[in-house]
Amino acid sequence: MAETTKRKPRQIPAEEVFAGWRKEPGFQQAYNELEEEFAIMATLIKARTAADLSQTEVARRMKTTQSAVARLEGRGHRASLDSLRSYAQATGHRLRITLEPVAPKQPRPR
Repeated sequence: MAETTKRKPRQIPAEEVFAGWRKEPGFQQAYNELEEEFAIMATLIKARTAADLSQTEVARRMKTTQSAVARLEGRGHRASLDSLRSYAQATGHRLRITLEPVAPKQPRPR
């Protein structure tokens, strides 16, 4: 019998995937609408990695499960203030929320 060699699927770099998606109509607008959510998720993960903690360790400190921490990091926009405070404390951080003014809309030419 001939030996069969299993081939690993080709991994496509994320930038290559995003480049393709950017060409799709509506992609950039949808991406921009999620910018705040991505920023929250990135901030949570950055705090955890800066503290050199695993999700499991953060969960232990928060008295919750690793899967709850993963959900929090994956959908930070749905987190309660209590959850965010607990996460911040577990990672040795303080929760701070800021509101920034948006650029005023330009009037349409008539």
